[in-house]
Amino acid sequence: MGLLFVTFIAGALGSVSRFVVDAEIRRRWLRSGPWPTVVINVTGSLALGALAGWAHISHAGATVDTILGTGFCGGYTTFSTVSFETVRQLQERRYSAAGMTAVACLALSVCAAVVGWHLVA
Repeated sequence: MGLLFVTFIAGALGSVSRFVVDAEIRRRWLRSGPWPTVVINVTGSLALGALAGWAHISHAGATVDTILGTGFCGGYTTFSTVSFETVRQLQERRYSAAGMTAVACLALSVCAAVVGWHLVA
């Protein structure tokens, strides 16, 4: 029960962090569109890659992976939101934007995870 509760708290903190980062990106640079969500997913993937790399070299264990990876990073990233935003672009017949959003989010997120891993491992 302790690990479940701590993971829940970490997920809540990740979700709140996502909300704050999204609001700041929209306020400062991008007023609309899916790009704040893409930025969040890419930075979350970078963090998760770094966490996985660190856990690998330090033998941190499954507890750290669960709390920080599943909890915080899982709460911070939001692939369901970028998927929804892509569908909305398709419904608006903005096919190029939808394709670019989907490909950019996936490709950049995977690359960010690899970079994160190599930064620490």
